[in-house]
Amino acid sequence: MTSAHSTAPVSRRRPYPSTSLRWLLPIVLVLFFLAILIWLPWQARQMESNERQEQLIADTLWVEQTIRFQLGRDEESLRSMGVEISTGHLSPALLHERMARLLKNGHELLRVVWLKPDGQLAGSSDPLATPVELSPSSKATADITRKTRRPMYTQPEAQTPNQSAAPAAVLMDYHVPLFRGDEYLGSLVATYQTSALLDEMVPWWFAQDNQVSLVDRDDKVLARRAAAGPGHGVYTHKRALDLPGASVTLVTDSVKSEPQLLPNLLVGSVIVLSLGLLWSLLALWGHISRRLAAEGALRQQMSFRTAMENSLVTGLRARDLEGRITYVNPAFCQIVGYPAEEIVGKLPPMPYWAPEAMTEYEARFASVLAGKVTPQFETIFQRPNGERVPVLVFEAPLVDNHGKQTGWMGSILDISDRKRIEELNRQQQEKLQASARLATMGEIASMLAHELNQPLAAISSYTTGALNVLDRGGEVDCTILKPALEQASAQAQRAGQIIRSVHEFVKKREPLRQEVAIPSLLDGIRALIELQARQSYVAFRTELPDDLPSVRADRVMIEQVLLNLTRNAIEAMQHVPPAQRVLRVVAEYDKDSGQVSVAVIDQGHGIPEEVAQRLFSPFFSTKAEGMGMGLNICRTAIEFHGGALSFRANPQGGTIFTFVLPAVLAVTEQET
Repeated sequence: MTSAHSTAPVSRRRPYPSTSLRWLLPIVLVLFFLAILIWLPWQARQMESNERQEQLIADTLWVEQTIRFQLGRDEESLRSMGVEISTGHLSPALLHERMARLLKNGHELLRVVWLKPDGQLAGSSDPLATPVELSPSSKATADITRKTRRPMYTQPEAQTPNQSAAPAAVLMDYHVPLFRGDEYLGSLVATYQTSALLDEMVPWWFAQDNQVSLVDRDDKVLARRAAAGPGHGVYTHKRALDLPGASVTLVTDSVKSEPQLLPNLLVGSVIVLSLGLLWSLLALWGHISRRLAAEGALRQQMSFRTAMENSLVTGLRARDLEGRITYVNPAFCQIVGYPAEEIVGKLPPMPYWAPEAMTEYEARFASVLAGKVTPQFETIFQRPNGERVPVLVFEAPLVDNHGKQTGWMGSILDISDRKRIEELNRQQQEKLQASARLATMGEIASMLAHELNQPLAAISSYTTGALNVLDRGGEVDCTILKPALEQASAQAQRAGQIIRSVHEFVKKREPLRQEVAIPSLLDGIRALIELQARQSYVAFRTELPDDLPSVRADRVMIEQVLLNLTRNAIEAMQHVPPAQRVLRVVAEYDKDSGQVSVAVIDQGHGIPEEVAQRLFSPFFSTKAEGMGMGLNICRTAIEFHGGALSFRANPQGGTIFTFVLPAVLAVTEQET
């Protein structure tokens, strides 16, 4: 008995935990399901509320922009009319017509008048031209615009239009000050009716769903439009119109109330259950339609791409990562002279590689295999008939739609015509420089004759004296004869040096870049510079540092630049006092830029502003006999060497012309 009673309680206690667990899980699931049912409609209601608010903000912004755009158009029209009034291009009849047309196009405008400084009416859109009395605030705004010369709005206020018996309305004036030079001609005043702004510029569909108001800075209502009744205050938004001088805010208040919870739940459930099957069918049909459309678009795109690539004059070439050609277009085949089937699929060396550039091709191909490519370079291709074709090649990585590089894409341009044009330009430039050198020598021919006359006269004197000594007979005293002959020899060498300088300067030659020193350049033409300087009583000075680096340049071209600049400097000082006639040539080296600068400094009359703007223009000259090509040739020669030519005013009076050239040290470092 005892054992039976003792086992019964054990058997009754075991089901409790399992039973409670069986009920707990369904209850939790039911509660979770109910929570979802409650949360989903609430979330839908919240999303709908947010969507309505966002839509209201977007529509309010659109209305604000519409109003501001129309006001901006009116402002532009009034400013344009003000300019024509100031210039006197508008007669009274034409002014009235323009004002009336402005009112006809903008119904938000009540009137447009032109008030003289004394307040008298000078023009009006009103055919009866009734007097206009401005409000105190409008007069204050007119005074502000007169002082600032800027158009401005008045703060909207209740006024009686045209001083009639009509009821008062909230009006806003826009003042445009009129000036003819410093003379104040009055103000052009355009009067807006705030209620008309809303009636004309707020669309009917927006007014049907919202109460639209214009308020001032104190939230006082200036105008209101409520076609569907007052707003409920649930969805509201404010937007300032940002008018200069006036504080006006656009306020919208939706007539819609908050969405209801229960209808959303019931309607949403029915719609979801009803549209589920339809959505599945539409999704399947849409997927099939999109697939067919994509296939058709792909075929059309491929056809268009093929037609486009076949019509290009630019050669296209695609290579894989191993350098094998995978695609060429007809333009590329025309450039190299080989059909596509002979070059597609081939690995280097290519049949169109020129033998003289084989080393260059192999080096570039090795860099391609290493994953590096030169984005742009010039080279030469060879056609089957042996003709060389200069080309410009652009290459870039070829990437698939997954962002993985699959090869290299190149664009090839035939630059044969460009090379021919560059060669013709080079030849013409050389001829022009030779002509300029000859013209320069023609200008100094008379001075050259005078300069040679001195050593020749000295030679004649010394030789005559020596002959006289010999004619005396007897023993010849060498101590007397030798100095005379030495002086004659020195004068002959001086004349020869002058002739050699002229010959080296004017002879035609090919440009030859070599390492030259600036002092050596000046020594080569020093005789010619000093010849011109002595003729004009100009002192010639040079300031050249001992450690000045050399430059890589064509000696004759830079000598021509120096001679042209120094000649211009000497001519610029012909009409200044002799004490100021100092010509300086200063050179220095800038380590930061790696360039040598040479400045030619005069203390002449300077360069006027209107001349400075056209100073380097071809065929522009301030000299009656000048060709107008000297400075243009100088700048071209300096830029040919990778430098630049500029000028600025000299603080002591006159002008400083400066040209810079890369130093030999800087060029060597860049090449390294």
